Amino acid sequence: MVTLPCTAVLFDVDGTLVDSTPLVEAAARVWAAEYGLDADEFLSGAHGRRTSDRVADFLPADRVAAATARLDALEAERTDGITALPGALALLTAMNGMPWAMVTSMDKEQLRVRTGVAGVPLPPVVVTAEDVSRGKPDPSGYLLAAGRLGVDPSACVVVEDAPAGIAAGRAASATVLAVGTSHDRAELTGAHAIVPDLTHVATAPGGLRLAP
Repeated sequence: MVTLPCTAVLFDVDGTLVDSTPLVEAAARVWAAEYGLDADEFLSGAHGRRTSDRVADFLPADRVAAATARLDALEAERTDGITALPGALALLTAMNGMPWAMVTSMDKEQLRVRTGVAGVPLPPVVVTAEDVSRGKPDPSGYLLAAGRLGVDPSACVVVEDAPAGIAAGRAASATVLAVGTSHDRAELTGAHAIVPDLTHVATAPGGLRLAP
C-alpha cells in the first residue's frame, strides 16, 4: 500500500469523477461538421481543457466566442451516457472530514447538469471555467481552489485523468494522482502516481491510500 500525504484533495471532474464522453463526442462531431473542421483532430486535444481554449486552436479570435457558445449549446441539449466513474461516489462519501474541492474546465451549468445526472455531490468549493482567466495546463484553477480551502497547494493531492490537468497540478506544486480512465498510462507519466480508477483509492489518516 502507498499513501500520498495531504491535508486536502482537489478533484478534476470530467473523466475523473464523471464520464460524459459519449455526450461530448457526439456534440463535437455535430459542431465540427458545422465549422468544416476535423472532429477527430479537435477531440484529440480537447479533454481536460476549457472549450474556449480548444476552439481557439482552430478558429480566429473573432469567431471563438460564438463558436464556443454553439458547442456549449450542443452539449447542453444532451445528457445521454453521463455516469459516475468507478469508485467516485464511494470515495467522495468517505472523505472523513478531509477538505476537498472540484476544479473543472467545464462551466458552472455544465458542472451542475453532469454531476446531477451522475449523482456526484458538489463540495462547498468549486472552481469552474468562469473563475479563471487561463485554463489547464495553467495552474490558476488549482491555486484558487487551494486558496479557498485555506490550504497550501503543496499540501494538496490533485486527482486528474488528462495530461493538461496533470501539468496544471504539477505547476501548482501539488502531488498529482492520475487515474487511467480516459488516457493510456504512457500519457500520464507526469503524475506522481497512477491508478486504474478511484476504486483503488481510499482515505487514510493524513492522506490518500492507494491499492495496487
